[in-house]
Amino acid sequence: MIIIDYKDRRPIYEQIVERFQMLIVKGVLEPDSQMPSVRGLATELAINPNTIQKAYAILEQQGFIYPVKGRGNFVAGGAKLVEEKQNAHLENVRAVFRQAKEMGIPRERLLEELDEVYKEERHD
Repeated sequence: MIIIDYKDRRPIYEQIVERFQMLIVKGVLEPDSQMPSVRGLATELAINPNTIQKAYAILEQQGFIYPVKGRGNFVAGGAKLVEEKQNAHLENVRAVFRQAKEMGIPRERLLEELDEVYKEERHD
């Protein structure tokens, strides 16, 4: 479920946050489903439990998960969260498109690149 890339320059907790965000937004982890325990995930990934705890704290702050005292962490709910996160990503994409336009990259080239990204995704 979660794979750590030790060649990635980002801290491990950021990688964990990003992976869980994607699993939640894609619907792989359904709303109100229980997250892996901090200790269990730390053991599975062979990393310090504090790293998992930090990632979970960030996910909670961002609204992806919520804690239940004595039971663990659970995936926060649904469509509104997914829509908010998708809109945030779309705004980032718009900013990149604006920069590309300013640099003189033709629209057709951007569309070709977009098509390539979606073709790559189908092969996963």
